Amino acid sequence: MSDKTTKLSRKYYEAELVKLQIELVKLQSWIKKAGLKVVVIFEGRDAAGKGGTITRITKSLNPRICKVVALGTPTERQKTQWYFQRYVAHLPASGEMVLFDRSWYNRAGVERVMGFCSNEEYWDFLRACPNFERMLIRSGIILIKYWFSVSEEEQERRLQGRLKDPTRRWKLSSMDIESRNKWVDYSKAKDEMFSYTDTKISPWYVVEADDKKRARLNCISHLLSMIPYQEVEPELRELPEKIEQKGYVRPPMDEQTFVPDAY
Repeated sequence: MSDKTTKLSRKYYEAELVKLQIELVKLQSWIKKAGLKVVVIFEGRDAAGKGGTITRITKSLNPRICKVVALGTPTERQKTQWYFQRYVAHLPASGEMVLFDRSWYNRAGVERVMGFCSNEEYWDFLRACPNFERMLIRSGIILIKYWFSVSEEEQERRLQGRLKDPTRRWKLSSMDIESRNKWVDYSKAKDEMFSYTDTKISPWYVVEADDKKRARLNCISHLLSMIPYQEVEPELRELPEKIEQKGYVRPPMDEQTFVPDAY
């Protein structure tokens, strides 16, 4: 067990992250070879670190195999559909892994707290969700759910940081501002959601996320442990000798428009 009071050095963190990312590439190859169908759900409060972890997971992976789904506000047409319908469209085929940056659990979180769904729709979701996930698992999908837990003080620090950073200010929405004033409401909604959906067949795995570096490493390490995989022999280990080609003359440089050298 690591000492959580000791801050991880950047050098150690980056070295460990590279090791885990190499293993993720091996996992990706195995998912493709074995024809696995993997769904990983990332939920938690605003600024809990879900997006940063997803970015580290996908950095070295093939986007055709590992896909990120982050759905926006449903359209008027989608609002009339079966609630799970727009999420089902993004479920993986054989040899794919899908990471949901927020998922169908929006109904038990933001929609419940902000009043975007009716009381009847909310309770219908809680009753239906365990059966829906059981159906996915029985169909052969590997379903893994992570809840990123962050303290009120750390969330406030991160939101303030977003406001001051022009490269991350876009992450700060009016919904984030609203959520600051509804900490207890979100806590109650999370607890109620867990009581219905933290099941034996589809449990929630809580990631302590006040320390971003540890949260990322712990989550990725756990994800790797959840899917037994084997190293797949690469199809190509060395490049064959290049064949020399003749008979081509490049068009004059002054006939092409080049990007100006700004640097």
